[in-house]
Amino acid sequence: MAFYQYRDVALETIARNIIKKYDASLLFAPVPIPVEDIMEQQYGLRIEFQYIRNNGRILGETVFDDTLVAVYDEEYKMYTLIPAKSGTVFIDASLIACRKDGRFCYTCAHELGHYVLHQDIYTGSGLTAAMFDDQPKKSTDTDKAIERQADRLGCFLLMPAGTVKMAFHRFGRNQSDPILALSKVFEVSRAAMQYRLKEMGLLG
Repeated sequence: MAFYQYRDVALETIARNIIKKYDASLLFAPVPIPVEDIMEQQYGLRIEFQYIRNNGRILGETVFDDTLVAVYDEEYKMYTLIPAKSGTVFIDASLIACRKDGRFCYTCAHELGHYVLHQDIYTGSGLTAAMFDDQPKKSTDTDKAIERQADRLGCFLLMPAGTVKMAFHRFGRNQSDPILALSKVFEVSRAAMQYRLKEMGLLG
């Protein structure tokens, strides 16, 4: 199946529709988006914690077909194959203790982005969609575009434009550190919040 190029405006609309279908009230108040619940309740995805790689380089991985997936066994210091059903999202076990942390939420949102946008690409291919802590240097242009789409959808999902603007004007603008204040409101990382505020023209 050919790769489809989504513009950011389309990805923002997709993200809003995901939230609206789950709970439209989330678009009218600056609150954290319960991405884990959306994945499980709205899409029937199963979240499973495993050490995906021994170096922590892969934070999330989405399975589109029943298959065997390689994970790292911390006890025996070796990789092992485990069965995984279609619709399983592996989250690196290093994130299990920080479920309200920005990296966990963003990883979930990124993987949901793959599931929503890229099923036609991955289903039947025998491949999984993986979120790297840093993009591999040998990635193709298509690989990079796919990852960017998942990143952008994740950003728009966790930080809807309307509620970010509302939060900024309500209690962020007068803070000594508005980036930190809003990152706590939306349960995202400081870096993600800073990028979102800048692209929305709310920061100089």
